[in-house]
Amino acid sequence: ANILYTSGTTGEPKGVMLHHSNYIEAFRIHDIRLVDMSDQDVSMNFLPLTHVFEKAWTYLCIHKGVQICINLRPVDIQTTIKEIRPTLMCSVPRFWEKVYAGVQEKIAQETGLKKAMMLDAIKVGKIHNIDYLRKGKTPPLMNQLKYKFYEKTVYALLKKTIGIENGNFFPTAGAAVPDEICEFVHSVGINMLVGYGLTESTATVSCFLNQGYEIGSVGTVMPDVEVKIGDENEILLRGKTITKGYYKKAEATAAAIDKDGWFHTGDAGYLKGDQLYLTERIKDLFKTSNGKYVSPQALETKLAIDRYIDQIAIIADQRKFVSALIVPVYGFVKDYAKEKGIEYKNMEELLQHPKILGLFRARIDTLQQQFAHYEQVKRFTLLPEPFSMERGELTNTLKLKRPIVAKNYKEVIDKMYEE
Repeated sequence: ANILYTSGTTGEPKGVMLHHSNYIEAFRIHDIRLVDMSDQDVSMNFLPLTHVFEKAWTYLCIHKGVQICINLRPVDIQTTIKEIRPTLMCSVPRFWEKVYAGVQEKIAQETGLKKAMMLDAIKVGKIHNIDYLRKGKTPPLMNQLKYKFYEKTVYALLKKTIGIENGNFFPTAGAAVPDEICEFVHSVGINMLVGYGLTESTATVSCFLNQGYEIGSVGTVMPDVEVKIGDENEILLRGKTITKGYYKKAEATAAAIDKDGWFHTGDAGYLKGDQLYLTERIKDLFKTSNGKYVSPQALETKLAIDRYIDQIAIIADQRKFVSALIVPVYGFVKDYAKEKGIEYKNMEELLQHPKILGLFRARIDTLQQQFAHYEQVKRFTLLPEPFSMERGELTNTLKLKRPIVAKNYKEVIDKMYEE
């Protein structure tokens, strides 16, 4: 049916062969899992169709009779989502991180009653949706009444502002979802279905159920997909949605699929009951020159929730300590400079100002407290322009291509390691 090329974050792209039988099975197991999806739904499509997540989802929508609206320019999504007001939309965690940052910014600007109300709405929503409904329990009456009130006011306004007031559910995958984001989105009554999948597994391996999901997990394994944990805690998969191999790459196929038919994902994780948890990408583990292993994703996921940080690349492989390249949210940095009366000629000069560096240092240190000393970011550089797909630093699904980033920013990185 397709030959889909993996994005090649860790080397040469490989053509994953997906057969019609893979898709037929994917439809069958999604019919069992996603019962609320019907021809009454409208799906907003803004991720690239070269990505298995959006491609397989689009096929599933056609299979279900869902109307699909295609947004061709990802940067326009904020506008087009308000025109369409979809009931379904696949997205990467970054979308929800930006929503969260926007709400935190709004709360920070408010005072008095309005601020108290917004904070209370999130608290009430957490008790209602996460402490009770998620566990299949009935919330206390007072909580139900307050939740109904906020549903018509605070949550309704938030959803309308984003353009998702008609929302049914929102599949989210492609990177780790920070726990704070997951908790917040569910607290305000947005049904975000976190999931995990690969091109080689015709997308979904696991996803949240409406009830009983665990925050921090990637959901419950899909019906009839076999999962087992192998050496180095690697997640192994078997089933009818798994690829038969890579196009004209017999060696790569033999390396990925063992003689018992288990596909080796390269992702480390564990099963707790029927919930699947990811810990790191095995191929992406960095080893410092002191012999310590560092998971860049874990740090990046934690730091990326900061409202001042737009993009981040952790550097540690074969280095003495961990450092980071950071693309700030330039608007927020300018606002901060204005507030503190910092004068500057251009962005480059502003990002080297001691007060700005101090701001980022303090925010990074607060967020990385839970990490071991050797895992923490010791030095960082604020970049005056973002990582780009044009320079090959990002894949079409906005994942970092670490080898290219390391090459393009070699001088900047080396400077952070000068004594």
